[in-house]
Amino acid sequence: MAKLMDSLAGRGAGGFPARSGLVTVASVSAQDPDPAAALAAGLGPAPLALVVLFASPLADIRALAASSAFGTVPVIGCTTAGELSTEGYTEGEVVAVGLPAAHFAADPILIRDLSLLDPHELIGTLIRSRQDLMRRNPGWDREFAFLMVDGLSIREDELASALASGLGPVPLFGGSAGDGTRFKETFVIHGGEVMRNAAVLAMIRTDCRVKVFNLDHLVPTETRMVVTEADPARRIVRRINAEPAAQEYARLLGKDPQQLTTFTFAAHPVVVRIGGKHHVRAIQQVCDNGDLVFFSAIDEGLVLTLAEPSDMVRHLERELAGLAQDGAPEAVIACDCILRRMEAMEKQKTGAISSLLKEHRVVGFSTYGEQLNSMHVNQTMTGVAIYPPDPAAGRSGDRIEGRRLTLSLSDGGGG
Repeated sequence: MAKLMDSLAGRGAGGFPARSGLVTVASVSAQDPDPAAALAAGLGPAPLALVVLFASPLADIRALAASSAFGTVPVIGCTTAGELSTEGYTEGEVVAVGLPAAHFAADPILIRDLSLLDPHELIGTLIRSRQDLMRRNPGWDREFAFLMVDGLSIREDELASALASGLGPVPLFGGSAGDGTRFKETFVIHGGEVMRNAAVLAMIRTDCRVKVFNLDHLVPTETRMVVTEADPARRIVRRINAEPAAQEYARLLGKDPQQLTTFTFAAHPVVVRIGGKHHVRAIQQVCDNGDLVFFSAIDEGLVLTLAEPSDMVRHLERELAGLAQDGAPEAVIACDCILRRMEAMEKQKTGAISSLLKEHRVVGFSTYGEQLNSMHVNQTMTGVAIYPPDPAAGRSGDRIEGRRLTLSLSDGGGG
């Protein structure tokens, strides 16, 4: 049976202590004979504005998406590189997050074909969606956007930039769908469909206080390198400092190129300086020919700086405590890079990290990349902290039922 997180006004079985019922969370084994039914039961009977599914690649993703267990509630989701449940880091599960209609209004938008992305059409869709949510909920003035995108599409940078132009002041966070450590196929879910090369954006309006955040524990060093040959379209770096990429990267680390693994990339990331800040350009894997494949945009002439991680447990503890400085959030929905999980495993800190995630009510999934406003980034945690409404906050009157928007870039249709 699904493990219920608490928040159903005092109900709870193995989850967090109950608070005020602003967010509901349930999780179940991906091998459960009917995971959707178990999750629907775990989320409880309260009317929901949206259900988000974070599904292990071990799950029957198509059967999960096609289930009628959630009734008429809009359901979106993606496959993962690991899940964040009420117990912290987990694997082989499906985690469901429910946003109650009493506090949230949602407009899930499908971007069906990323290879045909039309920024102008997308901007118009986002503007109309935001206006509709404002019209239906005039007393609610908090908002954010949550993105899930095919993690192997190589389109996240372009998409994040286009979305920022249409969202205006609406803060965005998101994550790239995963496939464990296989890197073979990743999927997003929208309206019963399971798709590749697609993205789902949930426009959210609420009476709750919210804070979109981003964190990483990396410190730039003095070691720099220059990309001298690359295939930007495929995020492949062939040469660094005019030497074969993997060979030169390994030399700078004092390692044999044959020793390079995912754990190496997690422990020794590279960063670029953009707008006065350093952003990670994480390495995904090394090819047999010595090329390096990156998780995000890369190009010739780019100066990369080697970074070293600080203590990730102490850093996460400090950052999550900061989110609770003016009162603890009811829940945190987070997109956490797979490389953070890999580092925790390598350094035997998975238990400590899981305890912090559980204590601070963090749920979500491990990603192949994260999005924050106009940026696609790596080796970070992005998310939204959800707090109780202000006691004096106004509430909307009559509310019109939500709608689902599909932005079908392949046939020119749109919401």
